[in-house]
Amino acid sequence: MKKQNFSSLIEKIQKNLHKTLPGEKAHQIMEALSASYLTLRPTRKTRKSAVLMLLYPIDNEIYFPLILRNSYDGFHSNEVGFPGGRFELTDENLIQTALREAKEEIGVNSDEVKILGILTEIFIGPSDFNVLPVVGYVPYRPNFKPDSREVQQIFELKLEYFSAPNIIGCSEISIPGDLVTTPYYEVDNHKVWGATAKIIVELLTVLKL
Repeated sequence: MKKQNFSSLIEKIQKNLHKTLPGEKAHQIMEALSASYLTLRPTRKTRKSAVLMLLYPIDNEIYFPLILRNSYDGFHSNEVGFPGGRFELTDENLIQTALREAKEEIGVNSDEVKILGILTEIFIGPSDFNVLPVVGYVPYRPNFKPDSREVQQIFELKLEYFSAPNIIGCSEISIPGDLVTTPYYEVDNHKVWGATAKIIVELLTVLKL
């Protein structure tokens, strides 16, 4: 990634998010090579959800948070992902869903987040969710407050880290009822894969448009 300051990168991201998105072409880089859920498709019962990719500056470079979810009986137990969750009837839209969930899970003040745009919706077959990635930013490093009921840990990650050569690995990952062979990013000895990895690679692709 060519070195630019935080403000100019944010302006570029906002501009490029309103162009034709790379979508599945970018997602394919981080798509599972083998998994039973690859044959699944959305249905009328598929639930709506949203996540927030919150960009902010540290030393004039772009960072964003990922969370390590707590253990529970479900497909995304102990996974690393973006703050987010399912659409509620009280939400005006999926952008509000992403903001509400980020406030609940990591203590981000929704009123201070400027929305830059959205990335391509992703279907998560195992849990039957369509997830809308919402991209926003704040011009300062947030004081995160993780919700102990849902979040084990918050990782503050430099966007440029994910564009390093040979950053993508490949491994078998066990989920309920399946063994997935998939590309992944490694973060603090945790594997970042699936929809989360696809969101990251799409934003990196957007930056190159």
